[in-house]
Amino acid sequence: MSSAPDVVNAFVHSDSYVTLHYRIELTSGPAAGTAFVDTFLDRPATLQMGVGQWAPGIEALLLDRAEGEHFTVDVPAAQAYGERNPELLRWVSREEITSNAPPGTEFVAGEMMEFVAPNGGRYSGILKTLQDDAALFDFNHPLAGTDLQVEVHILGVL
Repeated sequence: MSSAPDVVNAFVHSDSYVTLHYRIELTSGPAAGTAFVDTFLDRPATLQMGVGQWAPGIEALLLDRAEGEHFTVDVPAAQAYGERNPELLRWVSREEITSNAPPGTEFVAGEMMEFVAPNGGRYSGILKTLQDDAALFDFNHPLAGTDLQVEVHILGVL
């Protein structure tokens, strides 16, 4: 006599590896209606929970969800990547910009540049304005201040 195998759903925990398709759409600001990322168009992604690959508020949406779930959630900016912080707009000397870029780099407004902190860490900013002696960078996360809609299909959980 044969019986159907027991189906065991895996659930997402704070230390899980999650293979998923996801789409993050901007729902506020000048780019509202634009997809920031959409893995449904290509290959799925694998996310390691708890290591900062996603904002904590977005990662929390996955906790206790079962393998196979497909859902869409609206996420306010404060829960996603936070509100924009005007203090993260900073002027950086031309000397510091040049020392953090490969020789011959042309600096163009709108491009992202990586800097090395005194402790060896790395951080990125978007060049807003370039002057002869300094440049204005925005060190906010690119999605800060933006409400999002997140669609997720959990394909596998380890």
